[in-house]
Order: sequence, then structure tokens, then C-alpha cells
Amino acid sequence: MPELARQTANMASAPPALDTVVEVLLANPVTTHEVRTQAPSAPGLYAWWAPLAILPELVGPAHPAVPDLRLLYVGLATKLRSRLVSNHLRRSGSSTLRRTLAGLLLDEQGYQTRWTDRVVLVDEDEARLTEWMGTNLRVSWCEHPTPRDVEGDIIRTLRPPLNVDHATGPTVKVIKASRRRYFDSAGPRR
Repeated sequence: MPELARQTANMASAPPALDTVVEVLLANPVTTHEVRTQAPSAPGLYAWWAPLAILPELVGPAHPAVPDLRLLYVGLATKLRSRLVSNHLRRSGSSTLRRTLAGLLLDEQGYQTRWTDRVVLVDEDEARLTEWMGTNLRVSWCEHPTPRDVEGDIIRTLRPPLNVDHATGPTVKVIKASRRRYFDSAGPRR
């Protein structure tokens, strides 16, 4: 069993050290199509990656083994597979990542939004954003029994540009503005 796989398997017994979580998140990003079969149904943290040409104005840390990839976003989940598949790869209403991406890509992709109990992309654009994510993004994860305990430290260590909570720097204003733009694009609530 490879060392990182063994470390991940052993994480159920004791929370991994911060440097181990970072190491596992940096290990091997996979395509969105591989998430359904590879992501565990355990709690943990995940990291979204993109090629340098995608959203080039948002500078994020380079992946150590795949120089063309850079980190975009880090999040936590009580069930990694469910969070990644059911939220991030399906619905903008329950995914901060999707809302942020939609706000950043609103003009370029021509996304349209509407109100439900919150602002969401219209159905066709939900599908288009999922396709865009599948084409352009990669994801990695690390099991952790209490991800909320280390999320802030991981974000401060890795400095992903799409995160706002626990983040500092010039991109925080850009991300907040894109999220506001996404919300405002649906018009006044009826």
C-alpha cells in the first residue's frame, strides 16, 4: 500500500497532524469523474485545483508535482463523497465554490440565475457549470475525523484564492465582489 494511502487509512484512529493533511491534499488531484468511485464517505478536507490558464487573475499556490495546476479552494465535509458529488458537482444553492465560480464566470459563460429559497443557476447553467468544472478542475481530499478543527490552519497555510473565511490578501475583495455579483444577478427577490 502506498505511504499516503496507508496514512489516509490510519486517520480514522487518530487525527492526522497538520503537515500530514497538507501533504495528502497536495498528493494527487483527480478528475471530477473519478470522485464518485474514489472519494470516501468519511469526514475530511478537500482541495480544488485548476490549470494556470483558468481564472489566471487569481494567483494560488502551485501544485508541487503538477506545475501547471494551482490551488483554488479548500473546504471541509462531514462526508467527502456526498459533499463533492451532490453539492459541488450538482447545485449552486448549496455550494459556496459553485456560487463563487459562477460569479467569476458570469460574463464569460453567460450564466443566468434565479430565485428559489436562495439564488441558484438556471437548470441549464447548473449543467454547464458542472461540465466546465469537469473539464477544468481537479480535486484532492484528506480524511480527518474533525475537519473543522484544522480548516482554518490549512487555509492559512495553503492560501487558496477562492476562500474568504480564514483568508487574507487582495483576492478576498475580488471573491466577495464576485459572490455579490452572483447574488445580485438574480434581481430583487419576489
